[in-house]
Amino acid sequence: MDHDMIIGIHSIAEAIRNPERQIFEIVTTDEGFQEFKKRSGLRDHEIPLNKVRWLEGHALQEEAKKNYRDLDLEFQRVPSGIFMLVSPINIYEPTWIYNQLESRIPIKILALDQVTDAHNGAAIMRTAAFYGVDAILISAKGNFGLGPGFSRIASGATEHVKIVRCSALPKTITKIKELGATCIGLSEHASGTLGEMDHSKPICLVLGAEDVGMSHAVSRVVDTTIAFKPAGKIKSLNVSVAAAIAMEKIFGAV
Repeated sequence: MDHDMIIGIHSIAEAIRNPERQIFEIVTTDEGFQEFKKRSGLRDHEIPLNKVRWLEGHALQEEAKKNYRDLDLEFQRVPSGIFMLVSPINIYEPTWIYNQLESRIPIKILALDQVTDAHNGAAIMRTAAFYGVDAILISAKGNFGLGPGFSRIASGATEHVKIVRCSALPKTITKIKELGATCIGLSEHASGTLGEMDHSKPICLVLGAEDVGMSHAVSRVVDTTIAFKPAGKIKSLNVSVAAAIAMEKIFGAV
């Protein structure tokens, strides 16, 4: 893929602010551009007007369809009358995490095991950016994938949280542990609860898919597993909601 297509006003604005992104084109209607200027928080000089192409509403949607086809994605109507084409987001190798840990930098890592739903993945990414998570670790197989819909829901978070992709999540988590990080898995089947956190150490929070949880291979290598005990009749949570609660307890209590 030689470019990303970004939709959503806040996502476009954060990508424009990201110096690592090369802006190819902003496609917009007159109304969409005025709304973008009003809601993006960008100053006039920050918007690259030489990259803007104005279209009527129907023509913009047809142009969007072409880009969805180029990305081999199913078309979704573009909201707000604006989208942007930019250079792809950088996907990092696990060595980025290893280098941080070897430098004794107390980074925050979130590992997602078999979380394949893009809506959940994007919501988790947005919450991770809120809590200052440095990197989201995913497996090359069985991940949520990226795309325009993901960028819209993530609301610009992909510009602030590094995506690290590995070939084998259990092996990578084991290496992270060896380099001094505490790896905590969240599982509704766990009996443990969260004790006092040592925030001077790097922490890796591990979450599994909401239907099956963490894989056995990943469960075996984390330091500890914890569960949230329900106080009501509903016994489980959507994975993005569980992720938000876990990040508040683990990354927010500093």
